[in-house]
Amino acid sequence: MYKVGKCLLLDLLKQRGISQSDLAVKTGVSRQRINAIAHNREKMPVELAFNISKLLQCHIEDLYTWEANKE
Repeated sequence: MYKVGKCLLLDLLKQRGISQSDLAVKTGVSRQRINAIAHNREKMPVELAFNISKLLQCHIEDLYTWEANKE
């Protein structure tokens, strides 16, 4: 199984030329919360991850690195 690793939102926003503020407006989420998610202080809810993936035209899995559990 896998667990969520590092958030890649900042990289994806830079690649697409979108600011955190622009993403906040488009998603209806505060810029502070987007910033907390982008800097790994908060995990994004699945619904927000899905909406962001559609806005950034990527797969939801592309928003994070994924680490294999060692079980």
